[in-house]
Amino acid sequence: MNDEIKDSGETMSNKFLVELSNIGKHYSNGDTEIRALDGVDLLIEKGEFLSILGPSGSGKSTLMNMLGCLDKPTEGEYQLDGKNVAALSANDLAGIRNQKIGFVFQSFNLLEYASALDNVALPLVYSGIKAKERRKRAAALLEQVGLGDRLDHKPNQLSGGQKQRVAIARALVNDPQIILADEPTGALDSKSGAEIEALFNQLHAEGRTLIIVTHDNSLAERTKRIVTIKDGKVLSDRQGQNCST
Repeated sequence: MNDEIKDSGETMSNKFLVELSNIGKHYSNGDTEIRALDGVDLLIEKGEFLSILGPSGSGKSTLMNMLGCLDKPTEGEYQLDGKNVAALSANDLAGIRNQKIGFVFQSFNLLEYASALDNVALPLVYSGIKAKERRKRAAALLEQVGLGDRLDHKPNQLSGGQKQRVAIARALVNDPQIILADEPTGALDSKSGAEIEALFNQLHAEGRTLIIVTHDNSLAERTKRIVTIKDGKVLSDRQGQNCST
């Protein structure tokens, strides 16, 4: 990879959206130090579709929190789009989470009392977008994910697959650079899960950067690249079955 960078003449920050260098995250438990992440190096190019694979306790959730700017490393450096995340203030990090990263969760994290339209539009409130424009953008995205006829439905009127589509539309509403999905098909039946995977493939084809965090080997294999985490370290970094040659 280093030779490729030299040959192309591109700087690291131009070529890579995410640069993790020797990242460590340590916690104290009494007299014991727990290394949730230990010496993690990871480069992610703009437009990649990859999975972070590992069992419970492997460190993948800690890594997801790091990538999503929900936490800072104990050691090492995280560059996101050329910015040193560790040096940013809490307000700056909140702005990055709202503008640059779209989150998709296994449990959907929708407001139960709000319509699909209002759930999708919510991040735009924090961006200072006027109500009419918020509704216009949210409606367009719900149409894009196949829910144009469900704008006024509340979560309890939607299936699991439909809820996840609302969550994906919400993640897209600020046109983020990264979609970060935590076990996005874990709460879905196989048919709904396949539909969500198809939607992710469509988003990847549009040039978006997608990172899926999962313990599901079969889901990981259907991404382009698989980064396997074990005991807080990168165990392997390889192509998935969905990677065309």
